[in-house]
Amino acid sequence: MQRPSVLATTPDASAAQAEKTTRQAAVVPVDAPGRGGGVVASAGVGWVVRPVVGGRPDALNEDVVAGVPVEVPGQGWVAGGGVVASARVGRAVRRVVVAGVGLDALTQRQVVDRVLAGLRAGEGGHIVTPNVDICRTASRDASVRGLLARAEIAVADGMPLVWASRLMDTPLPERVTGADLIWSLSAAAARHGFPIYLLGGRPGTPESAARVLADRFDGLEVAGVDAPPYGFEGCAGEVARVRDALVAAGPKLVFVGLGFPKQDRLIAALRADLPGVWFVGCGAAIGFAAGAVRRAPAWMRVSGLEWLFRLLCEPSRLARRYLIDDLPFAFRLLVPCALRRVMGRTARGRG
Repeated sequence: MQRPSVLATTPDASAAQAEKTTRQAAVVPVDAPGRGGGVVASAGVGWVVRPVVGGRPDALNEDVVAGVPVEVPGQGWVAGGGVVASARVGRAVRRVVVAGVGLDALTQRQVVDRVLAGLRAGEGGHIVTPNVDICRTASRDASVRGLLARAEIAVADGMPLVWASRLMDTPLPERVTGADLIWSLSAAAARHGFPIYLLGGRPGTPESAARVLADRFDGLEVAGVDAPPYGFEGCAGEVARVRDALVAAGPKLVFVGLGFPKQDRLIAALRADLPGVWFVGCGAAIGFAAGAVRRAPAWMRVSGLEWLFRLLCEPSRLARRYLIDDLPFAFRLLVPCALRRVMGRTARGRG
């Protein structure tokens, strides 16, 4: 198959916008039912974009992923009820758009495999794990949407997002959290000899997490740890210190647990100096690994109640976020999806 050289854009996209998008994004062929063939273009100009790992379009094979674009007010054409192509090492990946955020239809095992493939190819990347709170923030902040769109892998850390994808008949296979990836990726790093680095947490927390991980996984090399002080991101000298320490350590896999979006803004700033390194924005995962923060029991995680456990553990910090902000957003996400599913089944039954 020959790759298209044209840009599939929304009707009001200007030629200048299309030219700019073509320069900034690696294009991926798609077949959009009802709209013909084209390429995935930057959000706001065409469809949703995912950059090729390492900026090499030839890393893709010739897979074609179906895209079903829908018009969303204020967002242009996005794949609200369908999927879009996502560029990755080796092949295109089905991407589902939930709550306006593109999520890769990958299991945790597949995420690990893709990171290993990238490392073997000398290509780095960025993993984000959006949850309801992150999607809510993204819905209000274009810069946050850009952070998520530019990450090489985006997987759902939040059962409401998985449920919504299933209600839309574009199911994500499972929930994949940063708190789980710190274990599975560290295990893979130990097996294949890739050194890791822990960045984030309170003083002493990354050191404790490093000891726990090294004890768990024989042969794991922890190249370094760092717990930057609160507010360090506002000091150019402190950011330079963090960068210099990381570059000197020479890891291949970096877990950054500073909370979203701070951790992911830092990752974006560091990647140019470490192009062959994979970064994982992992939130509280370093604290979980260290045992400094308790994690919900497994039954609460799989039933979508981990937020409730965390709320009970930290009510003063999390009550407003979870009860005032996130619960109404999740309700507004799931109820329309459920209604559309019911109405669609009713209509098919009558037909």
